[in-house]
Amino acid sequence: MEKMWAGRFQKELDREADDFNSSIHFDSRMFRQDIQGSAAHAAMLAKQGIITEAEGAQIIEALGGILADLESGALEFDWAAEDIHMFIESVLTQRIGDVGKKLHTARSRNDQVAVDIRLYLRDETREIIGLIKELLAAVVGQAKEHATTIMPGYTHLQRAQPITFGHHLMAYCMMLIRDCGRLEDAVKRMNQNPLGSCALAGTTYETDRAETSRSLGFDGYTLNSIDGVSDRDFCLELMSAYAMIMMHLSRFSEEVILWSSWEFKFVELDDSYTTGSSIMPQKKNSDMAELVRGKTGRVYGDLVALLTTLKGLPLAYNKDMQEDKEAIFDSVDTVKKCLRIFAPMIRTMRAIPENMYAAAGKGFINATDLADYLVKKGLPFRTAYKIVGQTVARAIEENTVLDRLPLETLKEFSPLFEEDVYNEISLETCVSKRISAGGTGPESVAVQIAFVEDFLK
Repeated sequence: MEKMWAGRFQKELDREADDFNSSIHFDSRMFRQDIQGSAAHAAMLAKQGIITEAEGAQIIEALGGILADLESGALEFDWAAEDIHMFIESVLTQRIGDVGKKLHTARSRNDQVAVDIRLYLRDETREIIGLIKELLAAVVGQAKEHATTIMPGYTHLQRAQPITFGHHLMAYCMMLIRDCGRLEDAVKRMNQNPLGSCALAGTTYETDRAETSRSLGFDGYTLNSIDGVSDRDFCLELMSAYAMIMMHLSRFSEEVILWSSWEFKFVELDDSYTTGSSIMPQKKNSDMAELVRGKTGRVYGDLVALLTTLKGLPLAYNKDMQEDKEAIFDSVDTVKKCLRIFAPMIRTMRAIPENMYAAAGKGFINATDLADYLVKKGLPFRTAYKIVGQTVARAIEENTVLDRLPLETLKEFSPLFEEDVYNEISLETCVSKRISAGGTGPESVAVQIAFVEDFLK
């Protein structure tokens, strides 16, 4: 295939250099967006009288035919083409002759690439938000079922206070909602049309950038043509949001892996989302969660790679910027794959409440409630804290738990202890009396669930 830029050159590009320079192997996925942008550009050229109405209509019809043929498989990509943009323009010219050569009037590949990747990322990010919402629905379903299932809450991976499994799960819902917000914010900033910036300086033709912005669904157009072709902030911002999604999935994965181990056995993952061992027949490994945890580093790496690529580039466009696509495409693909696996894995996960409750009964996680009991009787909190610490030490010596210490023993530490203390430090009371907004009490968890369900509507 002859290069569109071949006029100035007297020798063909070295074959290995040609392959090194080519991007069609990865940017071919943007064929729909490239055709969409080209059709909008052709319509604008015709409306402005830069090409005739008949020529514009012919170009748009031919582009529609190319799109249909690519989607049906009737037209295959030419992997010898330099990129998707040159491939489509070449096919267009083959089909309608010189009229096809007029499409690139008042346009450069620089602004063409910039508009394609924005359109592509806008489409993909909408899909990712949809996948996050599917995961949210799965998590909320489990949280509703286990809104009163008592388990130990942890700090420093040490048993800390009693909570409910539903409350714990709802923490991830809040993270995922923020992830959606970050993606939506990033798309708002990205949704400016670079088409019409041309190579870097704009054009001498009387184009209408507002028209192409409207037809392509942009909120406006980029106000500086140099920035229009050299900006990849939107890639970095989206990749940062993708990295945070993966960080949240990785934290969730880590807990699922711990919970499904024999040391915890709080949950059991469905067979469909686990694997076995080649040598140990008893094993049931949480490989999907482990892979999500592992792939998080991959998305982090994509972000750092593009930050490093862009950090020293002078304005405006440089070929280095071709490196944006493989990084951002890999991030998009990885996040989508992980979300598609995660939602059904959580939806089919089976909680084991009796094991959670048994674990909550150990580790003195009602110690804060014992201190609060004394505070409500009039003691300063720090005094109550010290008394309860001494009481815990006694329970450890006697190999028992706080709610099994005899009242006579408790009174050795404070005369304020009465028979009602046992009800006050039961796990059920510890949970149900957490009435503060956002806490683990059933009413609070119900409010959290309603908030997420409203978000999903």
